[in-house]
Amino acid sequence: MASIEADERKLPSPCVVVLVGPGAAGKSTWAAERFAADLIVSSDRLRALVGAGEDDLAASTDAFALLEEVVRQRVGRGLTTVIDTLGLDRERRRNWLALAREHGMPCVVVAFETPAEECRRRNRERAKRIPADVLSSQLKSWSAVKKELPEEGYDEILRPAAIRVVPAAFVEATEAARRQEEAPAKLKFGLQLSSYTHKAGRKTTREWIREIATRAEAAGFDGIYVMDHFRQIPQVGRAWEDFLESWTTLAYLAACTERVRLGTLVTGITYRNVAHLGKIAATLDVLSGGRAVCGVGLAWFEAEHKAYGWAFPPVGERYALLEDALQLLPAMWGPGNKPFQGKVLDVPDTTCYPRPLQEHLPILVGGSGERTLRLAARYADAVNVFGDAGQVRRRAEYLKKHSVDREPPTLTHLSTALVGKGNQHVSELVERLRPRNQDPARYAATVNAGTVADHIDRFRHLAEAGAAEVMISLPDLDDDLTPIDTLAEVIAAF
Repeated sequence: MASIEADERKLPSPCVVVLVGPGAAGKSTWAAERFAADLIVSSDRLRALVGAGEDDLAASTDAFALLEEVVRQRVGRGLTTVIDTLGLDRERRRNWLALAREHGMPCVVVAFETPAEECRRRNRERAKRIPADVLSSQLKSWSAVKKELPEEGYDEILRPAAIRVVPAAFVEATEAARRQEEAPAKLKFGLQLSSYTHKAGRKTTREWIREIATRAEAAGFDGIYVMDHFRQIPQVGRAWEDFLESWTTLAYLAACTERVRLGTLVTGITYRNVAHLGKIAATLDVLSGGRAVCGVGLAWFEAEHKAYGWAFPPVGERYALLEDALQLLPAMWGPGNKPFQGKVLDVPDTTCYPRPLQEHLPILVGGSGERTLRLAARYADAVNVFGDAGQVRRRAEYLKKHSVDREPPTLTHLSTALVGKGNQHVSELVERLRPRNQDPARYAATVNAGTVADHIDRFRHLAEAGAAEVMISLPDLDDDLTPIDTLAEVIAAF
């Protein structure tokens, strides 16, 4: 039989999982141990729903009609579906495979090749047994079916070993954790703060954010970064939620920490006079003992500009402003006070004392578009991108190609991470944190919900693609700060 694996398999979410095997082979028990009950569509359970119980064979036709409808509805909604039946009917299997293909979902078979005598033994121990002749017929059918499965076109045919359905990012990174253990790669970690709501409320925000910073430093984070906005962005929360001003917050964090770098991810280039921004960053560098990072980006949040009465120039003008800023900021931090004349900026005197403590205060550009990457390749020290490992690799290659006569900027990567100690813990976190109107699988994919080992896999995969630092937003800091301690286990692997 092709593609049967003995080790744990990570299946992409969502997917269709078809259990195939004779009665008493252990399909229902196996499924219940590995999948949430809501993911399993069981012919026995549906027989109990439409008939007098799971053993009401007279209700089988209606139960299977209902099963087909439930499977059709679930797959149509893009939900992981585990089909728990005998799976011996070839036409039904073909229909499920076609349905998965129609909706762009992987379809795998889990083949239960339990020895015939073991099936018979288990059946004898049941309170309600499968009639001996019926079980014999199923065992005979299974002998033929297992020869048919490799020809039917499934993505994989698996043994009933350890199997998990996980966000796609973790599937792609399979075996990377093992590589990290055998030949460790270095990777820096940054904590991004994107929300300031917490249970105790704003009166204790000072203590709350200080505790986050000190825990992050103790956990091994290399940097702490804050979003530069003036109201909460819609991707994270509501406009009226508490949101701290970024550079003021970084100045406070400088007093709370000793080692971590401190920066914005990233400052919208339209938000402040650029020369003034240079003064702010230099001040933070001095007060932090040389730990400032100046993150800058094109600015995108038009509603925020309107709310504060700021102009929101067309994208071309903002690119011109960003390019000028990438040249003006180092001039502000360097020797002398010569004037600066750019495409849109005219600064007669670049005096900025005290100078930063760092000989070269790093500039990080945020953005993944080609135009942004070209500017970063020419002027920046680092560039922060989103995306999977393939996208990171392509952007790293692009930066190398366009970094003429200089080293390409360091590539950093931003993502959300929900980290659990184990599979059960991950499931509990997803269920507790997900919005009511979002199904668990979609939420898990959005926040990259996985175990410590899953995240070691993912971050090693990103490191191999070219990322030198990963910035992480933790979605579960509102309730308590233990997620930082859990992530420390991931950081320790690097």
